[in-house]
Amino acid sequence: MDGRDRVRARRVGLGGFAVALALPALLFHRLIEDIASEFRLDLGYLVAEWAPWVLIAAGLAFAVPVVWSAGRNPDGRWYPRARKAYAGWATVLYLLGMALAMQVAQISGTF
Repeated sequence: MDGRDRVRARRVGLGGFAVALALPALLFHRLIEDIASEFRLDLGYLVAEWAPWVLIAAGLAFAVPVVWSAGRNPDGRWYPRARKAYAGWATVLYLLGMALAMQVAQISGTF
């Protein structure tokens, strides 16, 4: 992989991460406002209303080492050895969170 491919891989990784970060806020901003405006310390409320956002945040957190290592040498010191596992967890948690967010939005009538 030459220098331009590495730079391109980093740009694509950062761009994809930025889109994944902004997408839930763009799609569900009204729903997030509604949920946050009714905040209360109730286990049922916290699990039912906030679980999608926790899953999305966890998926994005698992994506950070994957994005950070994009275009880097796989034999390098700072390359995560479990990169594929991180990518798998990031994908699964993010998609599960988005699916649950869509269900919550449909139930609440905001989507």
